[in-house]
Amino acid sequence: MTFPKLFCALTLPLYVLDQITKFWTVGHLPPPWSPEAHDIPVIENFFHLVRVHNQGVAFGFGNGTAWAPIVFLCVPLIVLTALRIVWKKGYFVHPLSKIAVALLLCGILGNLTDRLVQGFLLVEYQAAGLWTRLAQGYVVDFLAFKLPLYDKLVPNSGGWWPAFNVADSSICVAAVLLFIGGIRDEQAAKSKAHA
Repeated sequence: MTFPKLFCALTLPLYVLDQITKFWTVGHLPPPWSPEAHDIPVIENFFHLVRVHNQGVAFGFGNGTAWAPIVFLCVPLIVLTALRIVWKKGYFVHPLSKIAVALLLCGILGNLTDRLVQGFLLVEYQAAGLWTRLAQGYVVDFLAFKLPLYDKLVPNSGGWWPAFNVADSSICVAAVLLFIGGIRDEQAAKSKAHA
């Protein structure tokens, strides 16, 4: 499958879903620091909708630091450039690897959009300058699941896995597919070498 077809069939629809769900979350749930902050139980004590502002990366690493907004704004741009170069060189051969790249693009673009846009929507910073508002950028996480035994691994979690979003899910699935696709690509290369 060609890149434009994959982009239109997979990346773009998931990106739109990611953004719609995040803007719905921001529009329907008060910010986490608000006294009215609450979650919405979908399946009581298992799956809740929450509103989390994540300036860091996975598990909130980098949250609240001065360097996170700058670093996590630059890293996606570097990764997008690297993906383009690697794709053009033909390293992604197996269909799973190509699907993984499409999912990875959704994840990167979805979370990058948040970092570029969400800080500008915060009422508290409407009068601030461009850089200050950009530095307030964050990723909207809203899916929260309570997992059995997770509280044993991370006692202060209450058993709740860190909140995530559609873009994060796309990145995780992409990582698995890249791993499997990479193995298949390597096997195909060895078969050609022995033929």
